[in-house]
Amino acid sequence: MSTSPSDPRQAVGEMLDLALAFPEAHLHTADLPYRFASWALDEPENVALWRDGGRLVGWAVIQAPFWMLDFAFRPDTESDLLPEALRWADRRAKSVRGTIHERPQRYVTTFSNLEARLELLERHGYACQADVVSDSWSRVLLRRVGAAPERCEAPAGFAVRAIDGQREIDAYVDLHRTVFESKNMTSAWRSRTLSAPHHLPEADLVATAADGRLAGFCIGWLAPSSGGVRIGQIEPLGVDPGARGLGLGSVLLAECARRLIAAGAIELLVETDTYRAPALDLYESFGFRPLRDVVVYRKEGPA
Repeated sequence: MSTSPSDPRQAVGEMLDLALAFPEAHLHTADLPYRFASWALDEPENVALWRDGGRLVGWAVIQAPFWMLDFAFRPDTESDLLPEALRWADRRAKSVRGTIHERPQRYVTTFSNLEARLELLERHGYACQADVVSDSWSRVLLRRVGAAPERCEAPAGFAVRAIDGQREIDAYVDLHRTVFESKNMTSAWRSRTLSAPHHLPEADLVATAADGRLAGFCIGWLAPSSGGVRIGQIEPLGVDPGARGLGLGSVLLAECARRLIAAGAIELLVETDTYRAPALDLYESFGFRPLRDVVVYRKEGPA
């Protein structure tokens, strides 16, 4: 039986620990605090927890800003709890009709080799998007190991530095919305990231133009894995459409990678869509290589 915590953010630490303990089964690990800072967790009913005694063995979150269902389970419980989580998500999707949490479909992203999980998703009405006739969608997790990259020189008139805390939150939100053509990012969400677990202030970067306006951003997250290795993850990275083609993405990525490695990261991760050739080219030019294929599953409607 699942429960919804009265304050989901008080359970975030346990939820993070569960995902980090089994990285081979969970796509989001170091960057989960970014997702947990979203406004989805403002509603306790968007979160379901499963416990065995007092121990957390599974969780699920309806992530309206991402149109996603996020979840993590202990491997020995997933065959029983994932079907429960998918039924819970169906009920929750029905209950949020007419609210900001309603979405016409929802998605699950997961590793392509988790066959038992994929079978469960298909049994509960989710369809793989990799080979659909139009708008096919698949993703890839990339990893980089080794020495820090060389520092890239910012183009004339631009500079890269850490974000100036709360003072630049609203300017960041405006830029984020422009870059991703979405109004899902909010000042409250971005403000919470500054105090989130795994947040590394010196790796929370912005690029500024000569007039002081923000022209790009890149956030690096740092977390330990179950084996004690420190993992860095890039999420998100973006450049103002009016400043693209100047190399700002390279400058931001190189500096963020350098700062994560200086803070102890042994490996760096980033996830991106397979159809985004410019993003793939950028990451691969900095030594990121495909680690695991990621499939996207979609379910229509709240039913």
